[in-house]
Amino acid sequence: MAPQIQILSSSDAATVSKTCSEYSLSEAEFKKLAQMAAAAKKDAYCPYSQFRVGACLLTADGEFVYGANVENASYPVGTCAERVALGKAVTNQQRKFRALAVATDISPPASPCGMCRQFIREFCDLSMPIIMFDVKQDYVVLRLEELLPLSFGPEQLPSPSHAAENASTRVHV
Repeated sequence: MAPQIQILSSSDAATVSKTCSEYSLSEAEFKKLAQMAAAAKKDAYCPYSQFRVGACLLTADGEFVYGANVENASYPVGTCAERVALGKAVTNQQRKFRALAVATDISPPASPCGMCRQFIREFCDLSMPIIMFDVKQDYVVLRLEELLPLSFGPEQLPSPSHAAENASTRVHV
């Protein structure tokens, strides 16, 4: 049975305040995440689907990193906004994040795709909030662990030194 998802109003100050308190965000951070994710949509390159998506990450040191989706005529080659933002952050040596906002032009809000969920999982704590905004700036917020239950992450893999030890002790026939 699918969980009940509640769509919240970003114009309701009490609701935003409660969200911020629950997810350890200031109201200014919440507002900037919403604004930057929505603004990033203007940079989307989506001539095929016309489905604009913007994303904004809040880093542990208070920086905001945004991205937009980039499509390709060969559909599987496109890159979602969430992966663009994470890629920019990671290549700028950012590895710790506090929140991710995603904005679309539809209602209700859209959630990150499965590939993005796994990509987010690589770099973000399972308790990190993912805030999904719709065209009216109403939102749904879920922790990564709620979007990707029973996830597989880097900690499930052997350490590089352990993998190297195993490789050197293998018997080749």
